[in-house]
Amino acid sequence: MKTTIVVPTYNEADNIRNLAEQLWALPLPLDILIVDDASPDGTGQVADEIAQQNPGRFSVIHRAGLMGLGTAYLAGFHQALTHGAEAIVQMDADFSHSPSYLPEMVAQLAQYDVVIGSRYTPGGGTDKEWGLGRKLLSSWANFYARTILGLRTYDATAGFRAWRSQTLRGLGLDRIVSNGYVFQVELTYLTERLGYRTLEVPIYFEDRRIGRSKMSMKVKLEAAFRVWQVAWRHHLLTHRDRMA
Repeated sequence: MKTTIVVPTYNEADNIRNLAEQLWALPLPLDILIVDDASPDGTGQVADEIAQQNPGRFSVIHRAGLMGLGTAYLAGFHQALTHGAEAIVQMDADFSHSPSYLPEMVAQLAQYDVVIGSRYTPGGGTDKEWGLGRKLLSSWANFYARTILGLRTYDATAGFRAWRSQTLRGLGLDRIVSNGYVFQVELTYLTERLGYRTLEVPIYFEDRRIGRSKMSMKVKLEAAFRVWQVAWRHHLLTHRDRMA
């Protein structure tokens, strides 16, 4: 199964070369697509060097500035679909999503439409170094989204997912307007409303190894209000509304 890994980046120059090496060491035929938002630390330049050294299996989308996680993933999804990817993986560049889980996640796409690397399904977990406040906020955000939207998915805010290309096409990517933390929630809600088969694979979510988190408390709290917008936008959808 031809697999494209979509990785949005902003100030990840110290991570992406090591990430690429670990991904290519997996027993999977894959290529990597970096979507860089003009990182001031030179991530885009490092990515260009890797692309030149690895033609055909590493590519870069350069954007003019910090334009948001949601639009970065959508740009990556569109390019991956255009270039014939059969499976598309979304993941972070900071090793909070371990590449070691990918072979199982991609293999499960034979039976499921999307496979989520889940912190909150039985067997999953978060970094032991997280403080109590961070753990409570993360678990509350998931509980809140699941309650408001009536979701079955335990980790509605997960950013580590493997998709069948047909699933992403069927969602209708033009329907997605969220461009922040709630982007992942909107993906989850659309997937369930349209009746796609979802599997959650338990993962251990390690805190980023290098650099600082870009997700502030303010951003997370703002996302809570946007969950209601997601509900209003898509609550009438059914499996009949899948895009061709």
